[in-house]
Amino acid sequence: MADRSGSRTVSAASTAHVLKLRGPSILDKSVVPVRASTLGSLASGVSIGSASRSSAAAQADAHLVALASWQFLFSAIISYSQNRVTGIAEFERKLSALGYRVGARLAELLPLRESLPISTSRTATGPTRQTRLLPLLLYIHTQVYKYLFGAPATALEKSTENQDEYMITDNDPILTRSIEIPKDMSQLSCMAFMAGLVEAICDGGNCQARVTAHSVPTDAFPRRTVLLVKLDASVMEREAKLG
Repeated sequence: MADRSGSRTVSAASTAHVLKLRGPSILDKSVVPVRASTLGSLASGVSIGSASRSSAAAQADAHLVALASWQFLFSAIISYSQNRVTGIAEFERKLSALGYRVGARLAELLPLRESLPISTSRTATGPTRQTRLLPLLLYIHTQVYKYLFGAPATALEKSTENQDEYMITDNDPILTRSIEIPKDMSQLSCMAFMAGLVEAICDGGNCQARVTAHSVPTDAFPRRTVLLVKLDASVMEREAKLG
């Protein structure tokens, strides 16, 4: 994993053109779709998911656009950020801050949407929010990832070395498919954006944590990324009391 000390620095000149952005074709309708309503503002969140054939999903399809649109937007976010930083650590902090803004709103949006009736035969229920540690992490691993990317994250694991650390693994992050990072900057993870999003949802569930993204490539999955969730001591104390 990359160094988490924050000591990763490079000169401003070397970050100016650090990434190669593979611009998606406007003809790419291949689709893992993105919710069109989320593309207008980062504050609205981002939703990428496979479309279902149910009547409710068919209605939602009217608000979906091709994955290429999201790749174009995220590439613009990367370009904007990299020209305003002086090092890798600052670059990741900026991406994380942007992701946090999305996650904070997503933490409010998802429980509300889940509480609304999907048909006239169902009555609305009040929105609920996960506030216990393991249910919240499972909710992020499964429900949040499924809402955003159409499938759960690859794995959710607890650290064997530190009791206050959990890891969410994504073998093939959709967010970074259009981004190539040079070998000399292999420590940079543009999934810091997703780390900020997850951190906001943890904070919203009263499970304060510091979430960082780390590139852990393998031969089979060269873009494999691990989101490391470092929990606040107060959360561990509360969970120990609740049992």
